[in-house]
Amino acid sequence: MTARPPVTALDRLLRPRSVAIVGASEKPGALGNQVLANLERHGFAGEIHLINPKAPVIGGRQALASIAELPDGVDAAVLAIPGGAVLGAVEALAARGVGAAIIFSAGFAEGGAEGLAAQSAVARIAAESGMVIEGPNCLGMVNYVDGIPLTFVQVPAYRLGDAKGVGIVSQSGAMAVVLGTTLMAKELGISLSVSTGNEAASGVEDYVEHLLDDPATQVIAMIVEQFRQPARFLALAARAREAGKPIVLLHPGQSSAARESAATHTGAMAGDWQVMKTKVERAGVIVAQTLEELGDLVDILYRTGMPQPGGAAVLTESGAFKALTLDLCEAEGLALPAPSTETAALLRAAVPDFIPVSNPMDLTAQALVDPDLYRRTLAPLLEDDAFAAIVLGIIQTDETTCHLKFAPIIAAIRTLAPAKPVIFAGLDDGAPVPASYVAELRALGVPYFPAPDRAYRALARLAARAARDFNRVASEAPAPIEVPAGVIPEYRAKALLAPFGVAFSKGELATSVEDAQRIAAEIGYPVVLKAQASALSHKSDAGGVILNLGDAAAVARGWAELHANTARHAPDLMLDGVLVETMGARGVELIVGARNDPDWGPVILVGFGGVQAEILQDVCLLAPDLTPAAIIAELRKLKSGALLDGWRGSPALDLDAVAAIIAAVGRALAAAPNIREIDLNPVMVYPRGQGAVALDALILAD
Repeated sequence: MTARPPVTALDRLLRPRSVAIVGASEKPGALGNQVLANLERHGFAGEIHLINPKAPVIGGRQALASIAELPDGVDAAVLAIPGGAVLGAVEALAARGVGAAIIFSAGFAEGGAEGLAAQSAVARIAAESGMVIEGPNCLGMVNYVDGIPLTFVQVPAYRLGDAKGVGIVSQSGAMAVVLGTTLMAKELGISLSVSTGNEAASGVEDYVEHLLDDPATQVIAMIVEQFRQPARFLALAARAREAGKPIVLLHPGQSSAARESAATHTGAMAGDWQVMKTKVERAGVIVAQTLEELGDLVDILYRTGMPQPGGAAVLTESGAFKALTLDLCEAEGLALPAPSTETAALLRAAVPDFIPVSNPMDLTAQALVDPDLYRRTLAPLLEDDAFAAIVLGIIQTDETTCHLKFAPIIAAIRTLAPAKPVIFAGLDDGAPVPASYVAELRALGVPYFPAPDRAYRALARLAARAARDFNRVASEAPAPIEVPAGVIPEYRAKALLAPFGVAFSKGELATSVEDAQRIAAEIGYPVVLKAQASALSHKSDAGGVILNLGDAAAVARGWAELHANTARHAPDLMLDGVLVETMGARGVELIVGARNDPDWGPVILVGFGGVQAEILQDVCLLAPDLTPAAIIAELRKLKSGALLDGWRGSPALDLDAVAAIIAAVGRALAAAPNIREIDLNPVMVYPRGQGAVALDALILAD
């Protein structure tokens, strides 16, 4: 991978004192013309050098005929030229000591082998010269703090000033523009917007690192299709979490087919997007599902900060919408806890008898005749620690009604000065709400949503982030082990995993029927026989598993049947032997697996086995360093999680034993980084105190 320039070198790109426009033009709509117009409209005070061999004067400014005529040490150059001319221009810029370049042109790595070679050459020049290059195939950047728009997209001429803003980092230039428009419509400040394009010599990680140290940036919003330095990004995200600077990420690709997997179940079920999501959320990133949701999350975080753990309280004015709220919040996973006894008493005293005290709470139309009702109900909710946020689901039908409601709500918020998020979520999207009211709410730190379901969805994401356990399991790094490459059959996989704490049935490999009978007598009947060979990763499909053998004669019959089955299935197959194990008791069937992703590193999969795994996909992915308590909390979030704690008279299961197996798999991955996948399927879980046992095991290693 091409070495990245030091992040401090980004200042010459992001805060240039001098700019060259290569391909400057007077032609309306031309990219170079648009860049110059942006700089002039924003009042850029630095030097501007225009380069066009055919136009000595452009817009009343003297132009240079070539890059060679530039003075030494220009900070940044914008290349508004065809792709075929880019490589020569970059070489010429490096010769003049230009600090940074933005390449708009497409047709590089995305355009085939020739374009990839040109992009590699650009990266080489950047590495050798220390030049920071943004792009190619990008829309440039806008520094709203200093008023520097190095883009051909017409952007509003505003400056952030002394306020804090949102930093936008997007590989897609078009999506950076769309997100910027969304945030400005919400009256959110933007500190910096960067589109990284093909990332020949600088990537999203460089700009995130810059924004982490940028005092003008409060929240970082990202749109990324591929992280080229995942480990570095995870480290930056963890640093952002510790610094209290939230990162919100939109990452397309959730529906794409998972990477082709070899023999194990784990690889087929843990797709690339799910692995990415597991790892970045573990580092503290908030993952948005849609562009709209990205803007909504940023809105709340910018105005209110990260909410504390807890649910939401909802004040609304419709019994029907109260019921809809219960449905929506259950679907999104947003808790609506009941008010505390003290809060309930204060609410009871604040409202007429015909209004029930509940959450959500239907205020009816009473506030139209008693406008102080909003303040009286909001005040006790703000003091109740069960509520991390308050949502006002207010009906807004016409300007007169809006005035009767917005004025007292705004006055109440101004008086109460909430220390926790209060979100206005209007019903009747499209109602003629005076913009002045929305502006007053936002000035008070209250996000305005035209639809409550969007507010609930965003709060659910933030509540999940606030409740996340970022503690890491405390343990010494395990001693490294040697794992041979290829498919490691069950008996060898179990021998490798058992020392890390994975519980297995008693058993031993037999190479003769007499061996098998001896082992069975030692470990106790009934037993199971399992054919063992690297080429036989799915033993059952070949008839290589014979169950419930109760005595020596049954073992002999089973031995003959197993060998006959595998010979029919694969005549040339040579078995290593036959694993003889005690027959596992019935329990609740789970699957535990692991994948060492080449980009993101190790991740563990756990879920219900059998039909739930195959059809319902009732699985989740876990980071390998979770504490036992965090592992158990994640297990309970499975679709069938209620079964784990007992269901309709069934006993609660030994979740501590399951957590121990999962933690042991994590230790094994740490000890052997060349393990690609581990598959424990099934894992039988027994009632609390009776343990859990992995009945089968398979390892793939590189």
